[in-house]
Amino acid sequence: MSKSRPTIGTDGRPLPILPPERDPRVWARMVRVMFYLPGFLALLLVKAGDAASFGVTVELLMLSSAAAIIAGLFVGTQSIGAGADNSSKTGLWSGALVLELLAAVPFLCAVPPLFHQLATSTLLHSTMSVAPDTNLGAELLPAVAILPFMLYQLAGFGTLHYVVSKPVNWIINLAILGLIIASYVANREADFGTERLFVSILVLSMAATIFYGILKLKRMQAAYDANLPQKVPKEAKDA
Repeated sequence: MSKSRPTIGTDGRPLPILPPERDPRVWARMVRVMFYLPGFLALLLVKAGDAASFGVTVELLMLSSAAAIIAGLFVGTQSIGAGADNSSKTGLWSGALVLELLAAVPFLCAVPPLFHQLATSTLLHSTMSVAPDTNLGAELLPAVAILPFMLYQLAGFGTLHYVVSKPVNWIINLAILGLIIASYVANREADFGTERLFVSILVLSMAATIFYGILKLKRMQAAYDANLPQKVPKEAKDA
């Protein structure tokens, strides 16, 4: 049975609700996946896609891969042992926030245009006597992954759930969904300037949210440690 945290501090006020303790090994494996997979897909698109319209998609994939490295740096600082401070105690949560918002979100945004480019690639289908039917919407199937991602965020699994209020969490995730859809529609209409605008808004918003979230986690940890009730030694209880 898991141990419950104290909920009331020494000042009589509720303690900040921090994310639960997580296994750093799981997140370290996730860092490796998010580093290699988007990078591989970017190389595949450069090799087989059409350069006129894959530019921002490659950038999103490379951003996802690079963000995984930064997330790994945060995860690697996690420590609750001797000498641990507010930064090291929140390293894993901060790394999770980077993975969720600056690695997973750009990756999800890049997947539909990526598969559309591969489905319509003249290089991949140059040997076919009949042009492939690209009106089946097959590239939309991978986009369905955005739905469980939103469930992950809105049902309280995501780190963002502990950083912002529930209404703000809904606003952020609905904005993510709307910007991803808008950027994909712009890509299909070959309006690459508008696509880049939507993608830029999405990425900058995620970066600002991460900046706010990491600092908020540190403040919450500091407030939690400062007002955490001290355990009574067993000897004192027996006396």
